[in-house]
Amino acid sequence: MATNTGTSGDQPASERSRLRQLFRFNFVKSLPFWLLPVSLVSLFIYGAIIWNFLISLTDLSGFVTASFDQLDFEMYGRALSDPQLLFAAQNTIALMIVFTVLCLVVGLGMAILLDRDIRHRGKLRTIYLLPFSLAFIVTGQVWLWMYNYNYGVVNTFTTASGLGQYEIIGNPDLILAAVIVALAWQFVGYTMVVYLAGLRSIPDDQFEAARVGGVKDHRIYLKVIIPQLKASAASAAVILMVFSLKTFDFLFAMFGQYRPQKGADILATMMVREAFQKLEWAYGASIAVVLFLMALGIISPYIYYQYKVDNI
Repeated sequence: MATNTGTSGDQPASERSRLRQLFRFNFVKSLPFWLLPVSLVSLFIYGAIIWNFLISLTDLSGFVTASFDQLDFEMYGRALSDPQLLFAAQNTIALMIVFTVLCLVVGLGMAILLDRDIRHRGKLRTIYLLPFSLAFIVTGQVWLWMYNYNYGVVNTFTTASGLGQYEIIGNPDLILAAVIVALAWQFVGYTMVVYLAGLRSIPDDQFEAARVGGVKDHRIYLKVIIPQLKASAASAAVILMVFSLKTFDFLFAMFGQYRPQKGADILATMMVREAFQKLEWAYGASIAVVLFLMALGIISPYIYYQYKVDNI
């Protein structure tokens, strides 16, 4: 009896000792700090992505229960044969490329201007960055007013310059360009800040050495400074391209409807229209998957490049 009691008494003690050893690990100690956030992100982001993909493999439409008995890629075949989607994809790619290049070029010019010793440099930096702090709904309404045919600032300027008036919002040939200009106005300040950070990291000795050698300022920037801003340009380009893929809220703020004029219809607006106006949930989910793959195709090479650079 005494031997059995001693053995049973030693078991809880050994278990407590193992628990104490377990809680000495840093991994276990850190669980309360990251387990809940990671679980929520996994559920509402990665879980939602997987769920959206599964919905795209069904034929769900309307307010009915989804059936997962027969999963296929029918909606993706429908998307590839839909001329409306192909047109929206062309608009999306055109918007992404032109918007990104415009922001990078104008932002670089603004950064170089503010990098020089000019008066009111701090105030100008604040003014240039201010549009980036505005919500899309504000920017959309402001530019909608500026593009107004009767009393908008743009037509007022073109009329005063002798160029006449232009129907911008209602013209399919001009509307996408108008959207790109409005978006670029909001994001060039962000690009400028990224470039300024890159310029600040370049030693002043390079400027001084080039000036002592008799090199003019514009050639210093072209030959010495701008080539060193490749990393800044790449990081800004990735952010800009991803933002351009999800500009539904900006277009909705400008046009106030699920379907903007034909020239401005992009994948994001078509996705929301198919899912929430027509209740074609499966087709809308398939368009969302296409957008996700486009964003992944933009981000993945950049992440891989950064990984290679960090491990060289």
